[in-house]
Amino acid sequence: MSCPVTGRATDSLSSGSAGAEPIVLDPLVRDREGEIARLRESGPITRIDLLGAVAFSVTDHAEARQLLTDPRLVKDINRWNAWRDGRITRQWPLIGMIDAGRSMFTVDGAEHRRLRAMTAQAVTPRRVEGMRPAIERITADLLDRVAELGADGSPVELKETFALPLPMKVVSELMGVDAKDHPRLHELYDAFFSMLTPQEERLAVIEEMDVFYTRVVAEKKAAPGDDLTSALILADEGGEPLTDEEVIGNLKAMVAAGHETTISLILHAVRALLNNPDQLALVLSGEVGWEAVIEETLRWASPSTHLLMRFATEDIEVAGTVIPEGEGVVMSYAAIGRDPAQHGEDADRFDITRTLPIRHMAFGHGPHICPGAALSRLEAAIALPALFERFPRMALAVPNEEIRNMPVMTQNDLAALPILIDAADR
Repeated sequence: MSCPVTGRATDSLSSGSAGAEPIVLDPLVRDREGEIARLRESGPITRIDLLGAVAFSVTDHAEARQLLTDPRLVKDINRWNAWRDGRITRQWPLIGMIDAGRSMFTVDGAEHRRLRAMTAQAVTPRRVEGMRPAIERITADLLDRVAELGADGSPVELKETFALPLPMKVVSELMGVDAKDHPRLHELYDAFFSMLTPQEERLAVIEEMDVFYTRVVAEKKAAPGDDLTSALILADEGGEPLTDEEVIGNLKAMVAAGHETTISLILHAVRALLNNPDQLALVLSGEVGWEAVIEETLRWASPSTHLLMRFATEDIEVAGTVIPEGEGVVMSYAAIGRDPAQHGEDADRFDITRTLPIRHMAFGHGPHICPGAALSRLEAAIALPALFERFPRMALAVPNEEIRNMPVMTQNDLAALPILIDAADR
């Protein structure tokens, strides 16, 4: 058996306990729903093949909660058997998701608490709420552009014109990044995540990102402003400021999570509502609030498909399965969000009226819970109502089955979402 992207034999890279053959995940994401179903049918803990690296996938809500707070699972790549013995190298296409430099996303314990505490000083509720006027302004400007492009009845690509530029502009304003850098920054993240990017090119992208953020940090150290980058540089929890490497690592990961999550949330909420006109009617009438739409979308179409990766520091038994020391563990949030034990027997159905509380884990759980969750929710809570208020009669421009995912294994990213604006809304 060979890896569909690298062409290398997977047998030589496999690891893990004996048992059923691992589920080989499709790097081109041609059948996301089918893959979620197969993972769920395999049990709460199953083995998956990620481009030749075999790991344990967690697919149930209860087991995920347990493992996400288990100190025996760590982010340190040096605890991974496949990395230590050379079966996985920098040529593995997903290495940048794991060996990502020093940040609060890649360390544990006391060091993680230190880095997270200083990030919390920078990403305060007041700073997030202070972005509201900017989000409203950016949203209004982008909707004007959508109206302009759709004025003649032509399809409008909602991702390119609205769902993508909104969070990129917001997170860049939050960071203090010049608007002229936005297009290149998004190109870099697109190339980083895409499974179609050759690995040598991806490694060059990672290097260019490092150069970019190093320049941003140097500029903000020389002339601090009222932005996230400056706040991270100036944070001094416990009298030990962040190093440049730590500031850069935090920024890289926060920008990636900050804009990719919101793109996914907006697009999947729009797609789901347009495919469920009865539910859309409840929202537009005010009978169901936008918060329910946002939380159900996060559960049903989790922005993170598979979150890479934690490593067992000793044998861990969970749900009748032993995860051996040194093996990797992946949180498969797409499957976790469809767990019927947590969300009911109709967990595969999008339903903003469900009676069970929508207590999902789309932003994680435990010490490493996503610090950008509040900003993503705020952006969606402003963008979605404004979009449907401006274009209440919009429709999908292509059949639902023609909408495709990007070739991204870790994120739930649509390639495009073309819409049509009704003449009455132009």
